[in-house]
Amino acid sequence: MNENASKHKSAESGYRAWLSYNKALPGAQLEKNRQWGGAIVSLEEQETIQAAAAELKLGLEAMLGHSVSASAEQGQRYITLGTFAALNVRYQGLFSEKDIRAAKAEGFVIRTSHAHSCLAIGAASPAGVLYGVFHLLRLIGTGAAIDELDLVSAPVNGLRMINHWDNFDGSIERGYAGNSFLYTNNRFTKDQERLRDYARMMASVGINAIVINNVNVHQEETLFITSTYLPQVAKLAAIFRVYGIRLYLSINFASPIQIGGLVTADPLDQKVQAWWSNKASEIYAAIPDFGGFLVKADSENRPGPFTYDRDHAEGANMLAQALEPHGGIVIWRCFVYNCKQDWRDRTTDRARAAYDHFKPLDGRFNDNVVLQIKNGPLDFQVREPVSPLFGALEHTNQLIEFQITQEYTGQQRHLCYLVPQWKEILEFNTYAEGKQAPVKRIVDGSLWGNSINGMAAVTNVGADSNWSGHLLAQANLYGYGRLAWNPELTSEQIASEWIQLTLTLDTAVHDVALGLLMDSWSIYESYTAPLGIGWMVNPDHHYGPNVDGYEYSPWGTYHFADNNGLGVDRTVQTGTGYSAQYMGTNAEVYNSLEHCPDELLLFFHHVPYTHVLHSGKTVIQHIYDTHFEGVERAAQLLAAWSTLKGQLEEGLYLQVEERLREQARHAEEWRDQINTYFLRKSGIEDEHHRKIY
Repeated sequence: MNENASKHKSAESGYRAWLSYNKALPGAQLEKNRQWGGAIVSLEEQETIQAAAAELKLGLEAMLGHSVSASAEQGQRYITLGTFAALNVRYQGLFSEKDIRAAKAEGFVIRTSHAHSCLAIGAASPAGVLYGVFHLLRLIGTGAAIDELDLVSAPVNGLRMINHWDNFDGSIERGYAGNSFLYTNNRFTKDQERLRDYARMMASVGINAIVINNVNVHQEETLFITSTYLPQVAKLAAIFRVYGIRLYLSINFASPIQIGGLVTADPLDQKVQAWWSNKASEIYAAIPDFGGFLVKADSENRPGPFTYDRDHAEGANMLAQALEPHGGIVIWRCFVYNCKQDWRDRTTDRARAAYDHFKPLDGRFNDNVVLQIKNGPLDFQVREPVSPLFGALEHTNQLIEFQITQEYTGQQRHLCYLVPQWKEILEFNTYAEGKQAPVKRIVDGSLWGNSINGMAAVTNVGADSNWSGHLLAQANLYGYGRLAWNPELTSEQIASEWIQLTLTLDTAVHDVALGLLMDSWSIYESYTAPLGIGWMVNPDHHYGPNVDGYEYSPWGTYHFADNNGLGVDRTVQTGTGYSAQYMGTNAEVYNSLEHCPDELLLFFHHVPYTHVLHSGKTVIQHIYDTHFEGVERAAQLLAAWSTLKGQLEEGLYLQVEERLREQARHAEEWRDQINTYFLRKSGIEDEHHRKIY
């Protein structure tokens, strides 16, 4: 590694993220852990297990501060790892049938056995062994004891997927951490070390699937499924494979025309079907464990089956039939809406689109098709309701799609820890079948027994030294993986782990950083989007306030503010009827002006500025108050972080200070533009007589 690369990947850069393996705090616990961590015994040569052993050695030596041997001396305690089949031959009765059933295909068991003088990590699969190693390192890195371990962990969700929106030219659509580290100038990266480090990071939080290219597939990326680039895609898949990750590709639905020499991409045309079948065989010959296709079709000018008067089921099933013999799946995005809307039209409602398109198709998709549904009906706003498609599709495989990259939540220039938002969404009761049916039970497949289930998320990584632009934004990436593995973890638990693994075990630093993360979502919401209205951003790049940025556009994201009031009427009686897409109590609550929760009021109702909220404030006073308070709280983030100067690596401290300083300034811009706009619209003064321009 050259000097610049070494600096780029140094401890002060944040490059090592939660795999920093900081030296454990001295004390009795460190001495106890050292007794078990002096040797590693691995019985299998399989490459993933060997990678796990190498990771364990790396982590133990860094955290425990001593060398680790590859064999144990007589009477020495040690760590052993491997599959159940291999370990049970050497250690009779160490893992029971109950253990094996509980761990399932990808989970693991970690058990400290005093009888065998070993700490054993066992799993059914090599990937499970790797996950077990990372979990043990996580325990040590957060100061836990390992001398009496007896735990079983298995992932709740089958697919735990990362979506890259990287383009082959090196840009990233909605990327806020530099350019792509996968591609540069229409070439695959040559930085194999960074690719391996990325695979390590993803495996450490349980990610098992990665889509390597943007869902908006451009001309050159369309060729990824051809001999032009397939060998290089296969090399990337080989790196991922070692870490238990299957590679997926976003594909262009019009590929048979653009690269296949056909005159149509009609999914019911036999020549098109044959072309995709042959293409699938070609891909699997190069990548035997290829995961499948991610498809954005008939949305935002992307080609799809609508061109041929076919529906989404016919389009998805055609691709699914091509992949089915090879064990591949089709992930079909539900982000489909009319983006040619006339702003004068008050009946067409973008929020309705996903449900209107896909609810009628429930039960018509092949078993190896899974619908990828955004968490909300619009587009990753800081506040919007849960998509009503969750709970409405009883006979269709489905994934929930989150956005780790902060497109509408500060773009990694503002701090916004998103795990609390995701937790709220996963806990939301859909009332499917008239009972307790939270979103998490739908996406994990347990409610209806879906064969394919889980989570997908648009990642926030780029070529920046710290991966995520804002160092603290790493917590969103880490948190997504941990939540996909176990949705029962709390937001605080996840944030605490990340802080201890990435920054320090020092309690004072931990408490300050935890406070920043846990407060950040409400702070960002307070000075940006009032009462669920959203979208008051600059068009195209979506950074910074612009109240009317989309108000007269064809994109269907309006606030309808006038001199009397604001908000979107989505009621059954007088509005778009969107509220009726929900079930049971949700439909009643959202449709009711009296009962609709304040935080979503303007999403569902158009009200006067003088409407009184449940909080007792008027809508206009709430707007003023929250925007003034949000600026004060953003400044407090910077003040709190400033107390850590000298207690962290200087490089880590300074990069966060710089981002929080920008946030504090930019929050003022949000406050002043929003407050001034609504003062001028409403003509109603702030009751506290604060400065509004």
